[in-house]
This record gives sequence, structure tokens and C-alpha cells, in this order.
Amino acid sequence: MEAETLKPPITSVGPIGWVKNNLFNGIFNSTLTVVTLFFLWKVVPPIFRWAFLDSAWYAPSQACRQIAGACWSVIANNYRFILFGFYPYDQQWRPLVAMLILFGLLFYSRDRGHWKKPLAYAWVLGLGAMGLLMAGGISGLPPVESTQWGGLPLTLLLAVFGLTAAYPLGVVLALGRRSKMRGVKILCIAYIELIRGVPLISLLFMSSIIFPLFLPEGVTFNKILRAQAAMILFTAAYIAEVVRGGLQAMPRGQYEAADSLGLNYYLTMRLVILPQALKIVIPPSVSILISAFKDTSLVVIIALFDLLKTTQTVLSKPEWMGFSREAYIFVAILYFLGCFSMSNYSRKLEKELSAGR
Repeated sequence: MEAETLKPPITSVGPIGWVKNNLFNGIFNSTLTVVTLFFLWKVVPPIFRWAFLDSAWYAPSQACRQIAGACWSVIANNYRFILFGFYPYDQQWRPLVAMLILFGLLFYSRDRGHWKKPLAYAWVLGLGAMGLLMAGGISGLPPVESTQWGGLPLTLLLAVFGLTAAYPLGVVLALGRRSKMRGVKILCIAYIELIRGVPLISLLFMSSIIFPLFLPEGVTFNKILRAQAAMILFTAAYIAEVVRGGLQAMPRGQYEAADSLGLNYYLTMRLVILPQALKIVIPPSVSILISAFKDTSLVVIIALFDLLKTTQTVLSKPEWMGFSREAYIFVAILYFLGCFSMSNYSRKLEKELSAGR
């Protein structure tokens, strides 16, 4: 009898107990739970009905105008142009394979146990294969001008190459700003403050319109390369300030310990200071990288047909006008997947490094 009296009541354990203890454990929480449930009841069913029950997935544009739901046909009928832009239709397997190579490299690189020399060789070979596939001109592949590159491959190339190049440049700038050499320090400070003082749009305009005016007659650079350089320079300035914060957070004892071991400046930074400082600044660094990934959409202002521009081009066609919500939701999902992947990996990496692995 005593054992039975010690058993907790059924309403304090299991799902019922969790609901009671977390959602209805007071007047405020109970009221908030009821209001939230009422809001969801009013909002979720109409959205679900619009997105799925009353929607059209493979109908022509005229049929879409007769329904009350979403017209996902704007994606189904134009997905190849949205994803690949003006790349020749019969050659679109090439940017697709290039993206698969890139995704494979990124997926394999997510494990820190693979961060060895073979991985660097794999990236060099993979990037070379991607360039060969996209540009063509050899191995029986028809040449494709970079002006025809667009859509998702262009967005990914700008993001991956930009983030990969901006981070080490930002680390160098952070070290230069803390340098004891006055000239180097002044140059790094001037660069960082100048770049951080102007919006990215200004740099993109300068790289696209103003920079070619200073080149000798007959000399030109690819517009994609100019936009890529502007994004690298812009992102590196912000990375430099984040890394500088991590360097300032390092205790003086770490430098003294390195000096006691007879390490020079280069070895002190590479083996002692930077590994710890970069671990500290993982969260803010990833925030900057995520912002830089989303900022690739700004190249639309210099007439590069990235993912956003190809979507806008589809929506400018008379038959698909009025279906911008569906198209932009699709683009937003793609951007969300990229940003969420970076955020999720940063949490995983931070946890591994905190565990001392």
C-alpha cells in the first residue's frame, strides 16, 4: 500500500505531464499557450490549403489563374531557367555535374578527420573539373561564355569562392592590424575602415562600371571575376574585425608560454594563438559568412543572372506575372537550406572543438 501511495499521479508523467508542466504551469503560460494555439488554428489551415490542397503543380499559366491556391507551375515549367539561366539548354548537364562535384567536396570536407593534404588535392582537382565543365572548349565540350552562366551555379560559385578566399584574407588583415610594424598596421586599418564604411552595392558598382575605366584600352576582366573580387574584399574586412576580437581575448600567458618554448612569431600564431582565437570567434564568423552568402543576390544590380535574377526574369514574362509569391518562396527555401547548413555545421564544429578533439 505504501509503494502505491508513492507513485506519482498519472498527470505528472508522460506527454500529459510534459504539457502540464511546460505549457499550463501558470496563468501566464496557460494564457500564452491558448493564444498561440488559437493563432495557429487561424493561420496554419489557410496556408496549408493555399500551398497544397488548392494549388496547381503542372498546369499552364492560364489554368493557374482560375484557382485560389498557389501556382507552383511557375517553378515546374521554368525550373531549368531559374537554376541554370541562359546556359545552353542541351548543355545544362554540365553545370549540374559541376554543382554535384561542389556538393560532394563540401560534404566530404565537413569531417575534420579529412582535413589533410589529400583533401586539398581533391579540392584543386574538383575546382579544375568544375571550371572545365562550365567553360568547355576542350575535351569535346563546346565553349560557353561566362556571360551565359547564371542561376544557382553562379550563386554557389560566388558564395563558395568568396567565402573561401575572404576568410584567410581577413585573418591576415587582423594580424596586420595588430602588427608592431607601423606601416603595415596603418595600411590594414585604413583598408578595414574604408571597406567597412561603404555598402557592398557601392563596391559592386565600382568593380563593374568604374574599374574598367582605369584599364588600358583593349584590356578587360570578366564581370564575374570583378564581382567576386568586390565580395571577397568586402567580406574580408568584417572577418578581420571578428578575428581581431578573438586575438584580443587571448590571455597574455599564451604568448609567454610560446616564448618560453622558443617559438618565433609565425609558429606562435600558427600553433598556439590562432587555433584558440578562431575557435572563440566561430559564431560571429559564421554570421558574417551567412550574410555574405545572402549578399550574393546583390549582383543582380550589375546585370549578373544569379538565382534571384533568373527568377525575376521568369516573372517578367506576361504569362507568369502575378505568381511572384510562389517563385520567391522557392528561392527563399534554397537560400535557407544554404544558410541552415552553414549554421548547423558551425554548431557541430564548435561542439567538437570544445570537447578538445
